[in-house]
Amino acid sequence: MQGNKIIFCTKCVTPSTRPRINFNKDFICNACLNSKEKNNIDWKNRQIEFEDILSKYRSNKGEWDCVVPWSGGKDSSSIAWKLKFKFKMNPLLVTFSPILPTTIGNLNRESLLEAGFDNYLFRSNQLIHRKLAKRFFIERANPKVAWDAGINVVPVQIALKYNIKLIFYAEHGESEYGGKVLSEESKKSRNFTEVLEHQIGDDPRNWIDEEISISDLNPYIYPNIDEIESNNIKAYYFAYYNKWNAKDNYDFIKEKINFRLEPSGRTCGTFTNYDSLCDKFDDLYYYMMYIKFGFGRCIRDCSRWIQNDMMTRNEAIELCKKYDGEFPSKNLDHVLDYLDLDMKEMNNIIDLHRNKEIWKLNKSNKSKYELSIKLK
Repeated sequence: MQGNKIIFCTKCVTPSTRPRINFNKDFICNACLNSKEKNNIDWKNRQIEFEDILSKYRSNKGEWDCVVPWSGGKDSSSIAWKLKFKFKMNPLLVTFSPILPTTIGNLNRESLLEAGFDNYLFRSNQLIHRKLAKRFFIERANPKVAWDAGINVVPVQIALKYNIKLIFYAEHGESEYGGKVLSEESKKSRNFTEVLEHQIGDDPRNWIDEEISISDLNPYIYPNIDEIESNNIKAYYFAYYNKWNAKDNYDFIKEKINFRLEPSGRTCGTFTNYDSLCDKFDDLYYYMMYIKFGFGRCIRDCSRWIQNDMMTRNEAIELCKKYDGEFPSKNLDHVLDYLDLDMKEMNNIIDLHRNKEIWKLNKSNKSKYELSIKLK
């Protein structure tokens, strides 16, 4: 939001309703500005710095020398491949399991593992995770809050457990896609305070109630920052040293493994078919983003394509009109069963979280909502 006015970036199609987004005086978002800055970066010097880091941690005795938080998707798989085969590291891939794993996601993970990787797969107590997913869907319109905590926590726990000093995350989302950048250093190395603020959002110990005890929350509670620092664990963003483009990551990994795509030709709510294929909950997650903020998966994808000079803004607008905000019907039966909800309860929760500043009732049909902001 720019004051009380909702605007769209004049270069891409990201609206001001995106959390923590900023715009300059020409109404260009900070994600677009960051993308432009990439053209001025000396990537050869970045690679030298990257190689210096790796040389400090590379094992000569066969031990795991870095942790890669790994979903099995295009981004983390391309990072894992490059670290192992290009840079001669020995990564341990750490996976916090999707809530409802998809067949495609399982096949893609197995395809990379068959190429020669070790993987620590953690699947949390599903009795507890179901309760948390339902609670946070009702309270925050986000059934993946606990999962978000888990994917941030478990790789660090594993690094501590196996005395692995180096973690590689993908990209710094706050600078790459528009958000609050705490410092220039935070674009390069992971600020653990930023993780607590932006990725997890609160202390999972606040989730304790009559059904959930402290012992149920081990997968979600972040290790003590003093413990991380005393063990000299460092976490870096791969994208700081290697120019980042999600489509390039897909193009890279498809040449290395049998990477499966969405068989219908595109995923729900967008035009792409290679992203977020691992979890049946993802379609609902992106739809609720649309309900809360007025933009969905297609606006997200189109903005990234524009920022990487792969699409014009006019082309993006046409795609967004066609796909953004598509209702997530494909896996809905499985999702409803997991959340123990029926369709009426689901719709009531969805309507409860509609942002009144961007949604209004249709004048001709008082039971239907429409967006009060239009992409143009």
